[in-house]
Order: sequence, then structure tokens, then C-alpha cells
Amino acid sequence: MLLPSLKGGGAERSMLNLIKGFLARGRAVDLVLCQAKGAYLGEVPAGANLVELGASSGLRARLIAVLGNPRHFLVLLRPLLLAKKVAPEIARIASLQDYLKTRQPDVVLSAITYANLAAIWAKQMSGATVPVVVSERIALATYCADPSNARKWKWRYLPQIVNRTYPGADAVIAVSHHAAAELVTRIGVDQRRVTTIYNPVVDDTLRSGAAQQLEHTWFAPGALPVILAAGRLTEQKDFATLIRAFARVRAQRPVRLVILGEGRLRPDLLALSAELGVQEDVDLPGFVANPYQYMARASLLVLSSLYEGLPGVLIQALACGCPVVSTDCPGGSKEILADGAYGALVPIGDVQAMASAMEAQLDQPTARHTLLQRAEDFSVDGAVDNYLKLLDSVVTDAANRN
Repeated sequence: MLLPSLKGGGAERSMLNLIKGFLARGRAVDLVLCQAKGAYLGEVPAGANLVELGASSGLRARLIAVLGNPRHFLVLLRPLLLAKKVAPEIARIASLQDYLKTRQPDVVLSAITYANLAAIWAKQMSGATVPVVVSERIALATYCADPSNARKWKWRYLPQIVNRTYPGADAVIAVSHHAAAELVTRIGVDQRRVTTIYNPVVDDTLRSGAAQQLEHTWFAPGALPVILAAGRLTEQKDFATLIRAFARVRAQRPVRLVILGEGRLRPDLLALSAELGVQEDVDLPGFVANPYQYMARASLLVLSSLYEGLPGVLIQALACGCPVVSTDCPGGSKEILADGAYGALVPIGDVQAMASAMEAQLDQPTARHTLLQRAEDFSVDGAVDNYLKLLDSVVTDAANRN
């Protein structure tokens, strides 16, 4: 399994859950990291063989990528040759080639776009016959079109690179039907190569985490209701809209807001809370290793994102019995909530609609047993079964070809 790193995100959490499931089924797993760092580095399951790839110099990495793809020279020119920095994943292609030649794994499963590109290119350049399966974790076309990303060459030209590179994969996994549809209709990936498999989210680890004691005075018995959110403090998560909506709810009733996660927009969000006069009722604790104990005690979780892939935070909240409100954003929110059957869906960036939905859920929350039942559709065991079925078929097909 190839990942850029183990920074604290939903994709990394999902892949660690898969590794645990693969090991439990008697499969040997190498976890290959472009950079052995991140908040989840201490959570690599026992039994997995951790491998860190070495980096090539910037110039060598650019030449390797371009010389290995001479037909796509013009597409790669700006995002690779002329980019200020080389993506860490691209700088590891040579090391990944060496790994494939020496280790000769049965199959490579990569996740997150630049790691996916590196996996395909490394296979092609090394002449290895190992099948490569790539996993796309987000609504990619929407992500690349986001103004905060589109300004950067690294993302602006990514759809073209994906369009030309993903045909080299033996299979492409999307984490939601919406993400799969974007790959096909907006990126141009062959529909026959794309399979949707929901993320592995719900297991006993989540349940035990939810039961752990939480040392936060706002969640003590008898305290005010708490609205919860979780995610990186970036434009994609649109926590500014959430804070504005919270301010309207706070004007009507005593309630508090906790946003779990870290990121460069922290000062902006704190400033907005102060500007709206709700800073005393807004807390940003930063990244927490166990968000489930918060979800199990919150009155409501809100996802305010502009786009997603399959937002694990919604599934985690359902599994903790926490009512949810979500934007109807590109990605899997609508799929998870079954068009609003398991939680309210509101338009992106609509402060009043979000505030109204939050008040409605606080007044009449969705029944806990209904939330728990829906969460089981995203179990780790089910996802592991689906992944192994696909990976085994890809290995069999490759063996027959060779």
C-alpha cells in the first residue's frame, strides 16, 4: 500500500483501517510511505512492514517523470518541469522503482492522486508486471477547480495528467458514486476501469474510542449543547460559513461550537468568531487522535464542506449516534445521508439554511438507533471484503496475461 504520508486525514485513517483488515485476513502488507511522518505514524498496525522511500533531487525527479512519459511532455511541462517545487511523491519515483524490482509485491494499492501517479509511472518505468490499483479519495475535478487550488499549477493541470496516466492502472477505485462519476465524465477515465468502494470506517476501535472518557468541561453532564465539526482548517471545509451560521443559532439559544482539526486558517477563523461576538463559545482544540469521544457527546455534528470524496466524519458521527447536518456538496454526503433520510442537507455556503437546519436538529434530533443502523453500511469488514475481492481479481487477471 502506497501513501504520501500519515498526516491526520480521513484518507490516511481509512487506509490504516484497510491494512488492519488485510492483516486479520492473513495477508502480508507493506505500508510504503513517501514520507514517514504524520499524526497517525504511531498507529501503523502491528504486522505491517513499514517502508519509507528515499527522495531524488528536484532536477532528477523532474527528468525521471518527463523522460518516463515523453508522449505527455507538453502536459507535464508546467506542473512538473516549471513548477517551483516537485511534489514529494514525484521525488520518490526512482526509489519506488527500486522497491518494485527488489520486493516484487503481488499488487500495489495506492491512495491520493500524486501517489497514484507515482505508482503508475514507477511501474511503467521499471518494467515491472505488478498490477497497480489506484484509489481516488475526492471529487477530483471539483477539487482542482476550487479557486484556492486552481491558482497553483500543481492542481490546475492535474485533470489532464490523470486523464493520460490512469489508463496505466489495472483498476481505479472511487470512494463514492459521485467521485466515480466525476472521474468518468469530467476527467475522462474509462468507466470500465472505475469501481466504487465505500471507505472502511466503522469497527470496534471506533466504538471503544467513543466510550472513552472525555476531559473537556464543555461536554460535562448538564453543560450547554455543543455543535461539533472536524476537519483540516482549510478553504475546502468552509468553516467560516459554519461559524456564521452558529452565530445566528447562538443569538437564539445558549449553545457552543467546537471545531476539531488544525490548519493555516486558524487565525482567520478565530478572528471571525471575535468579529461576530461568539469567541467565548467557540473552541478550536486542534487535531485530536480520538474525535469519537467528542462525537458521542455532541448534540450535533455539522459538515460545511465545499466538496468531499466520502466524508468519513459524517459516517463516524452516525456510528456515535450523533445527529448531523451537511452541505449537499460534490462528493458522498448525499449518498451517506440517503438524500436527507439520515440527516439534513443544505446548500453550500448558505448561512441561513445551515442555521435553520442546525436549530431543527437540536429541537428534533434524528433517532439514535436510526443513525447507528445506517452507519453499519460503512463497516470496515464490508470494505475489506470488497477491496480484497477487487485486488484478488486484478492479481488473477495479471497472472493470466503474463
